[in-house]
Amino acid sequence: MNWHPEILLYTRLRKSPYFHASGKHGVEAYSVVNHQYHPRRYGDPVEEYWALVNDVTLWDVGAERQIEITGPDAFELANITMRDLSGLEVGQCKYALITTQDGGIISDPILLRLAEHRFWFSTAESTFLVWALAAAHWSGLDVTVKEADVGPVQVQGNKALEVLIDLFGESIRDSRRYWSKLYELDGMQVVVSRTGFTNAPGYEIYLEEASMHADRLWETVYEAGQPHGLRVTGPIHISRIEAGILSYDADMDLNTNPFEVAFHYPWLNEIDQETPFIGQPALQQIRDEGVDRKLVGVEIDGEPLGSYVDGSMPEPFPVLSDRQQIGQVSSACYSPRLEKNIGFAMVPAAQAENGTSLQVETRSGTATATVVDKPFLAYQG
Repeated sequence: MNWHPEILLYTRLRKSPYFHASGKHGVEAYSVVNHQYHPRRYGDPVEEYWALVNDVTLWDVGAERQIEITGPDAFELANITMRDLSGLEVGQCKYALITTQDGGIISDPILLRLAEHRFWFSTAESTFLVWALAAAHWSGLDVTVKEADVGPVQVQGNKALEVLIDLFGESIRDSRRYWSKLYELDGMQVVVSRTGFTNAPGYEIYLEEASMHADRLWETVYEAGQPHGLRVTGPIHISRIEAGILSYDADMDLNTNPFEVAFHYPWLNEIDQETPFIGQPALQQIRDEGVDRKLVGVEIDGEPLGSYVDGSMPEPFPVLSDRQQIGQVSSACYSPRLEKNIGFAMVPAAQAENGTSLQVETRSGTATATVVDKPFLAYQG
């Protein structure tokens, strides 16, 4: 079976602001994210992984759109998230799950507070824009909601800081995780945040007026990275799985809630915040009653499973107990550093304890899986 069917250029699919610039480096596989073409890999995904671990990588993540909320009541509407924003400072960022009235997850963006009344939700889920527009309308708040002309790239890897110093100067050393700063780069206005989709040191560069300046920003970053061995790649899913980072529509969606997928995160306590948000009563009830299933880390025996972006996992692997399916592996890969297969599996809560032995149906046959803690590797920055 062909696991890599052709993706046609099509007017109903949008192009990232960096589509042409990133495409020049020889994309071997695209996927479609947020109705946009999204480069997934340029060559051997394991070589791309080692480029991240040892050097530095540049990613086109223009499929992450910035849902901008501005206006006198922008802060009130930004509290659409389950995160408590009462202490959120200008320049601070937060991982901010957006939930439905029954506690299902709509989106898992990064929230950036750029100014007193200006917020960006950086999201790869198109449904969030519609949700925010509807919330703004029905709330009657004095806000403007739009998809901003902003295109991000990620610079991720062991030498990411060196590249950013060459671009923005020594002040970038002071950047804290989940904080951002405004910079001017060769006349271009950018926001730089210390965030990313890996467990390696990394940054995101958000370009304003991206439709005008995307090619120039891409080339500027690429050239700055060459002395440091920078390589253009797709997102390194091996690293994000090692880091315990979840991917929307793979590991969570509308049919999952935060207590199922993020049950060990202390910020779940923020659902008791004084400011009400959509889904708060449902999430409080879910917490009080407990959940029937949990997304756990698993180590999977057997032959290496591949890199996740190489077609080795075209659909979730069934999880079995006593030959009956009880769940599924949503993301899995072979970790070159750990020298083992790792992944995430949604299983019944009664079988979510560390050390529990399960069976997984992989493409090469049935394998034993053991429930373990995640993340598999701590943040390296």
